[in-house]
Formats: sequence, structure tokens, C-alpha cells
Amino acid sequence: MTGSLPQDVQQVFDRYITTEYTTVDRLGQPITWPVTPYYRPGDDTIDVTTGLGYPKKADDAAANPKVALFFSDPTGCGLDDPPTVLIQGTAAVDDRDLDANRERYMRESIEKLPATKSMAPPTFLQRMFDWYYKRIYVHVRPERVYVWRAGSDEPALFDAHMEEVRSGHSEEPSAAPAGPRYRPPVWDERVEQLGSHYETVVLAVVAPDGFPFSVRVPVAVDSDAKRIRIQGAPAGAPLEPGLACLTAHDHAPDFAWQRNFQVRGDLVRDDGGWCLVPAKVIGGFELPPASTLERYRLNFPKVRRFRKVAKRELAKRS
Repeated sequence: MTGSLPQDVQQVFDRYITTEYTTVDRLGQPITWPVTPYYRPGDDTIDVTTGLGYPKKADDAAANPKVALFFSDPTGCGLDDPPTVLIQGTAAVDDRDLDANRERYMRESIEKLPATKSMAPPTFLQRMFDWYYKRIYVHVRPERVYVWRAGSDEPALFDAHMEEVRSGHSEEPSAAPAGPRYRPPVWDERVEQLGSHYETVVLAVVAPDGFPFSVRVPVAVDSDAKRIRIQGAPAGAPLEPGLACLTAHDHAPDFAWQRNFQVRGDLVRDDGGWCLVPAKVIGGFELPPASTLERYRLNFPKVRRFRKVAKRELAKRS
């Protein structure tokens, strides 16, 4: 299916620096992180990868292969007026040969992001960063592809399932997504950046057929009510009260720096419309626009944790 998609859609897969990758954990919580997609026109799958020290992106996909890739941030892609693309697909986790994955990652990441070559530690020190360079790949095979082109509110749908092409809707068995858990709201200074520094964010929910569904929406922070208000959700988005994830991220056009965090919580509807009641704010692995020393200082606690996790993962595999 992938190789038969329009050329401008395949160019998005190939040229975008980031895609918003969503998995669904065992509690039914959608979790979205920006990752780099790897694709060559005609390939069967779009591949993403994660370090051995932070394997949850792969672990969740292994437990529930229904995932989504959302291409909504064209920064640095070099394409003129590209479409916005959402893939709902099935994932296959590849961790059979971590050394081969490492070599592939070193080759393809520098090919796609040349500016990152100067950011890598010297070769003789890279073994100290096995938690990062030993990679797990996730191969995503598209099942449905939604394409929003400029000036259109309605997406074009490309579907791998002939029965869905005929009926015009999902033929997957419906299952009620996890409902709101009604937890006390959690607030964080980064939440205050939503709607100001980050004018739009990615909202991910779980559709009735079990696949994640993502949209990019403007948001506003309601500090008094401790809610994040969703503004301008596109028509047709399968929004229902339940677990949801808001993800904010940005990066340099050459990926010399990148920042990201997410807010997980309950999507509810009140008199002001749809809003997220935040339950958890999580910062990702970031390389902000700062000095190398400052980056090490900010990431040191995470690196210690990642190294412990990588050691445990290697022991498990051996």
C-alpha cells in the first residue's frame, strides 16, 4: 500500500525530520512522542527507532501493535506546502540484532540529519553511550492513511482494506476506549507554555476501533480551572471523554536542537468545550538550544536512569 500512495505523501515520509508517534499502553492511555521517521520511496513500512535505555515506545507497540504516525510539523523538510498526513498502522518491533540496528542508525541518522554528526561523541567513547546507540526499531505498516491538503478540511483516505474502501468507514470491531479516570489535576510550569510558546500541539486519542488518532490543535491554558482548553478541533475527529495526550515539541531546521514534553490526562467536555484535565507532565529526552555543558547538566539524571534501564534490557536479552 505504501508504495502506491501519491508522490507528495511519500515525500512527506521521506523528508520530514519528525513524526508524532503514538502508542497505546496497557491502561488504554495514548502516548505520543516526536521521533525521526526513516523511509525510502517504495518501502513497505515507515520505521522509527528508540534507544535501549528508553524502550517504552517499543514495548508498548509490542504489547499493542495498533499505532499511529502523524506528520504535522514540516520544519526543516524543504518541501513547499506539504500535506498533513496521519497513518494508522500495525507495528512490528525489531530488536533481534542490536548491533546491526546500531550500525543502521549511525548510517541513516547522519544521512538524514548531517548536523547531528558534530554532536556525537568520539567513536572511542560511544560504547559509554550504549543506552542511546543500541537501537530498537519499530516498523510501521500503514493500514489507513489520512491526507489533509491545503485548503481542505476533509482528508483524502487511502485504505489497505477493501471492505473499508467499499463501506467508507472502519470495519474493525468497536471497543470502548478507556474512559476518564477523574484524577486531581496536576500543574507544571511547562503547561503554561501551551498556547503561548507552543501555539498548537498534537492531541492524541484512541478511536473506537482501537487505533490512535492524532490531530494538531490550538490550545489555551485555563489556570484557574486547571484545564487545557482545546480550540478548533477538526470536524470528524473521534473525540470522546477518555484518556488523551497532548504533545508539544519544536526543533531547529537542521535538528541542532530539539525540545519536547507531553501532558497526559482526561479529555472531558464542559461549558467551554473540549478540554484536557492534566494528570501527568513528562519531559522527553531533549537537547535544548544551550551549551554542551548545560545540556549535560539538564540530562544527567535521565542519563543515569537510561543506563540502568539499558543494563537491565541487555541482561534480559542475554
